[in-house]
Amino acid sequence: MAAPGSIPAITFDVLETSTDSEADASNPALDETSRERSLSNLTAVGSDYTGRDRAMSGSTMTPSSSSLGVPKGKDRPSSSPASVFSSDEREEALRPDPGTEADFVVENNPFAYSPGQLNKLLNPKSLAAFAALGGLSGLVSGLHTDLSAGLSTNETTIGDGKSGGGEPFADRIRVFKPNVLPEKKATPLWKLMWLAYNDKVLILLTAAAAISLALGLYETFGVDHPPGSGMPLDWVEGCAICVAIVIVVLVGSLNDFQKERAFVRLNKKKEDREVTVIRSGKSVRISVHDVLVGDVLHLEPGDLVPVDGIYIDGHNVKCDESSATGESDQLKKTGAEQVLRLLEQGHTKPQDLDPFIISGSKVLEGFGTCLVTSVGVNSSYGKILMAMRQDMEPTPLQKKLDRLASAIAKLGASSAIFLFLILLFRFLGGLSSNDRTGTEKASQVTDILIVAITVIVVAVPEGLPLAVTLALAFATTRMVKLNNLVRVLKSCETMGNATTVCSDKTGTLTQNKMTVVTGTFGDDEFDDKNQTGKERRSVAFASGLSAEHKRMIIESVAINSTAFEGEENGVPGFIGSKTETALLGFARDALGMGSLPEERANATIIQLMPFDSGRKCMGAVIKLPKGGYRFLVKGASEILLGYSSSVWRPSGNIDMVSEERERLEQVILDYAKQSLRTISLVSREFAEWPPQHAISPDDSSEADLGLLLSDMVFLGVVGIQDPIRPGVPEAVAKCHHAGVTVRMVTGDNMVTAKAIATDCGIYTGGIVMEGPKFRTLSDAEFDEVLPNLQVLARSSPEDKRILVTRLREMGEIVAVTGDGTNDGPALKAANIGFSMGIAGTEVAKEASAIILMDDNFSSILTALMWGRAVNDAVRKFLQFQITVNITAVLLTFISSVADSEMRSVLTAVQLLWINLIMDSLAALALATDPPTEEILDRKPIKGGAPLISTIMWKMIIGQSIFQLIVTLILHFGPTEGFLDYPDDVRRSIVFNTFVWMQIFNEFNNRRLDNKFNIFVGLHRNWFFIGINIIMVGCQIIIAFFGGSAFSIVRIHDEQWAIVILVAAISLPWAIVVRLFPDAWFAAIAKFVGTPVVLVYRPCSRGMHRLGRKLRSLRKKKEEQDEKEENSDRDSEDEPKTPASERPANPFNPDTEKQRNGDSNV
Repeated sequence: MAAPGSIPAITFDVLETSTDSEADASNPALDETSRERSLSNLTAVGSDYTGRDRAMSGSTMTPSSSSLGVPKGKDRPSSSPASVFSSDEREEALRPDPGTEADFVVENNPFAYSPGQLNKLLNPKSLAAFAALGGLSGLVSGLHTDLSAGLSTNETTIGDGKSGGGEPFADRIRVFKPNVLPEKKATPLWKLMWLAYNDKVLILLTAAAAISLALGLYETFGVDHPPGSGMPLDWVEGCAICVAIVIVVLVGSLNDFQKERAFVRLNKKKEDREVTVIRSGKSVRISVHDVLVGDVLHLEPGDLVPVDGIYIDGHNVKCDESSATGESDQLKKTGAEQVLRLLEQGHTKPQDLDPFIISGSKVLEGFGTCLVTSVGVNSSYGKILMAMRQDMEPTPLQKKLDRLASAIAKLGASSAIFLFLILLFRFLGGLSSNDRTGTEKASQVTDILIVAITVIVVAVPEGLPLAVTLALAFATTRMVKLNNLVRVLKSCETMGNATTVCSDKTGTLTQNKMTVVTGTFGDDEFDDKNQTGKERRSVAFASGLSAEHKRMIIESVAINSTAFEGEENGVPGFIGSKTETALLGFARDALGMGSLPEERANATIIQLMPFDSGRKCMGAVIKLPKGGYRFLVKGASEILLGYSSSVWRPSGNIDMVSEERERLEQVILDYAKQSLRTISLVSREFAEWPPQHAISPDDSSEADLGLLLSDMVFLGVVGIQDPIRPGVPEAVAKCHHAGVTVRMVTGDNMVTAKAIATDCGIYTGGIVMEGPKFRTLSDAEFDEVLPNLQVLARSSPEDKRILVTRLREMGEIVAVTGDGTNDGPALKAANIGFSMGIAGTEVAKEASAIILMDDNFSSILTALMWGRAVNDAVRKFLQFQITVNITAVLLTFISSVADSEMRSVLTAVQLLWINLIMDSLAALALATDPPTEEILDRKPIKGGAPLISTIMWKMIIGQSIFQLIVTLILHFGPTEGFLDYPDDVRRSIVFNTFVWMQIFNEFNNRRLDNKFNIFVGLHRNWFFIGINIIMVGCQIIIAFFGGSAFSIVRIHDEQWAIVILVAAISLPWAIVVRLFPDAWFAAIAKFVGTPVVLVYRPCSRGMHRLGRKLRSLRKKKEEQDEKEENSDRDSEDEPKTPASERPANPFNPDTEKQRNGDSNV
């Protein structure tokens, strides 16, 4: 019996040794009788296979022995495959490889085979192992399964039931493992903390803090103090620095911890998909993670095989195994029983017989079933994936930010070194007049070092890479909920800059809910779309057809189809291409078609021809009861009409005269204008098969589709309605508004495509072209046509690939959708490939960067918005951080140099708190802004555009100037009037004001343009609100209770008023900055910045070259030392040989002279 409702299962007599010449020993092809018998078994089981369930409810098989070789005794199925190979060959084929012995021993194994023995089938492909395991029948028996009914859904344990505890498939999962790879071990929090701390600058700061702490403790407890004087608390600062370092490391590692968990959840979702298996005689869709050893798995074009297995049978299955084996050839699979039969008959080229299905391979064409033999970590691809596990590569934006962070860090480090040198020289210059103790002087030097190191900590923007990672983690997690499953992380940020979208029609722009609504067969027609009293409904139309005509239409639809009956989400129906299921629904509801498996079982199927994307059709051949063969074809209407030379009529076929052809062309055109997809049915009869003029060059037993398409009989044409998805026209309009061009690429004819594109808003008077013409354009014509091309009709996957490649060559950032196996090249060629989660093949999904889980064009708009949101989030954070960097470094530098005691107005602990605000907390707040509709009000950012735009620089410089002026006035301003406060109070006010300015400026940085509304969408970002509440709360606590740890004193009401009011001026000041003309700012920046750049670039290059030269010299010195060390070691190990006994060197000129008797040199 074959698989339910499917083409695949072609059954041969099990392991019989043929006594007559069924097939020539040197020819793998079966003879005509065998082919007909095999293909006639394309039948399916429509109900539970109760007999099989009863047979498997209790096993008669005992657990296999612990032998690591060939199964013996009654566990070893006795069958003729063993005779194909010698006993030594069979023993060797199942011998464990070194290090895999544990896979061959399973305690209390109720199955005939261990995972290790099954692994030997494909390690490498081994026909000897296949024969040693008993061939297909041995595997079926040993794995307690059934080729027709698959696994029983009632199975729990096997045999005596001592293990498993009643869980479904308990023993099977225990022995062979589930089809999942163990989760990559998450990095523990303590290790993330160590990695965050393992930074040279932080370690250096820790050392300096420890020295400061030691000196402070010595000054406090190791020195006698005058009676009545307070105990000095210099040790508090060192202790506070250490605590601040711990907090910085902890917050950074917690961010990494949360980000890592988000990506783990995303990967789980990304790896899950559905496949079709047979369980208890029914075809069912299950998660790929639920596939088990012993399952019977359907193979269809476009599938990415999730398991290792043995090909049972089917039709013309070819696989691409390059990802698993490195071989790029298309490998045709041979049915397992046929392989053994041919081997027994002495097949001369056993290497050409391939019944092995390898996990990770792609089904390119054909249909079939396979018996699952290895899953998860035991499968071939699973082992490769386990060996190749590695961390995610940084995205392009992350690489850009790393380079920018490195440049900023160099500038910050240079400033810190310069500051340290100035302060150190001042300290040394004042030593003669410095009457402090030695400990106090050492403490002063340590303080100078700590401030310099802290400036480096603040200047190094380690939050930049974190910002993009957090933004991507947040965006991809949200996008999954909005039906966008991101497979390739960098595609999310790339999508934000997309300039054109090439979209499929079916299922993406339309609902993919297809129904046959109109049709024309002969002179008769029906129309269920536009009902009037005179028009005939499809059922009434069918009642007027003859039984022979009905039978021909049913055969054309049922036999020439890859769809099958089954259950999807618990609902019985047809599963497969929506076009085919629409035709099958029409045949069942209007023409009275019976069960699909019965229809196929009653026909003698000779050959099935998969869909040809170039010719836009597919075919099937059946043997007629009265002799001869009928070739059935369905496909694109106008193409098949061109292949037809006659038209079917109840009274007999008539020639396709010009009037008849024009009539049918008009019918097709009328359907197309109604936005209907048109499918035609044609046929032709032959006396023999394959016809002599059409024999396939690859297989002499089959015919070539292209050589058969002529002199066809036109049976009829149907119009299939697929309504446009709600919201698509609005989504297309928004894309156009955002500067993104939308193009439709479809296989429909030009009229249908144009009509649907007009309804969607894609076609606005541009160019509509068909694929055959498009692919013949010259380079000059491409350059002229592409900017205005809006619809590409009658296109092939190759046309789509050419379109994508050409657009990219023109500088476009291209997003493309695809659902078929042949769409893989186009999806790979695009900047962002979108595959269909519902209708897409696994090959298309594997080639894509993002999976549209609802197949909806509106989800592409969602991806565009989130892509822009990721890029915006990083730029917002960048704008905020550089502002803090510039202000903090300059303020520390100026205040330290200007102070008589060389103290910075911002202490090391204060700077660390500011660093925590501007790195970790601000990254979380600004990286989590969800997109708003306003994000579509601008054009895409060009690929070569700098990370920091002119508007961003304007805000950075404007806010830095404001903050620097405010803090310097508060610190150095006149003591009369409202600033008449002691020094420690003024310093406390400066620190408090500086932090509050950053909090207010964080709101300013929510916008990257010159618009004023900085609160748009704020209510949707609870991260931003929550983190700002935390920052405000912590700053208030520090201001009241920070005391000596933060080197501040408590300030009072009027001082708080000064702090809040002055800091709040950041908000109106941002409006002034935004009002300042961009052109004026650019001119000023160019005038001021050019001299700086001219000085900075040569200095930077010189330092880079010097560093590279020093590294090169150090490396050469290390290599030289290593060479000398090895040479000394070799000379010690080498036995001493007298010079007279040493062999002469033939390449030594002195040796040559000695040979010639010439001793003179």
